[in-house]
Amino acid sequence: MKTILLIGLGRFGRHIARNLRELRHQVMAIDIKEDRVEDTLPYVTSAQIGDSTNRAFLESLGVRNFDLCIVAIGKDFQSSLETTSLLKELDAKFVVSRASRDVQAKFLLRNGADQVVYPEKQLAKWVAIRYSSDHILDYIQLDEEHAILEVDVPQDWIGKTIDQIDIRRKYNINILAIKEDGKMSINFTPDTVLSNQYTLLVLGEYKVMQKCFHT
Repeated sequence: MKTILLIGLGRFGRHIARNLRELRHQVMAIDIKEDRVEDTLPYVTSAQIGDSTNRAFLESLGVRNFDLCIVAIGKDFQSSLETTSLLKELDAKFVVSRASRDVQAKFLLRNGADQVVYPEKQLAKWVAIRYSSDHILDYIQLDEEHAILEVDVPQDWIGKTIDQIDIRRKYNINILAIKEDGKMSINFTPDTVLSNQYTLLVLGEYKVMQKCFHT
């Protein structure tokens, strides 16, 4: 369990708050708007109304005591940048800030962000990849080159064992799990016979997987 300071309670911030609650982390939520703070109260440990660009206000929160600070401010980039910078000046351990464009990410990283997330950009890429292919059922990008895909079993693999398709040697792609009827299993062996009832969770270089699975 981690202690997390969440700043900015728009749609993105509220979704983060709900997910952190499910993961049983302790979250203090901050926003300058009272209605947003009230809407988020059921999902967080504590919440305050305040201006995160105000140094005295941030200092009063004891930011250095949080394991993680998330700056989820969306529309007001100046406030996001100032908040990120102040957090680092106040010795925040780790700061993740939201950006919508590459130029924003550069400024945030230069001014104290340890990592930057692009919720709109990342979702747009997921939608483009997921729905432009008949075979990809899910997609998780790990870095610029590697990803995890959930894919249908190719037609010419059906009835063959994992050892026979030899996907690791041929393509340097690893099968992480097999799903059947929505249930995931990692209890498979080289002798497991592939079926059209399965989907595969595979890890590898995205460009190679595109060729392998004809996506």
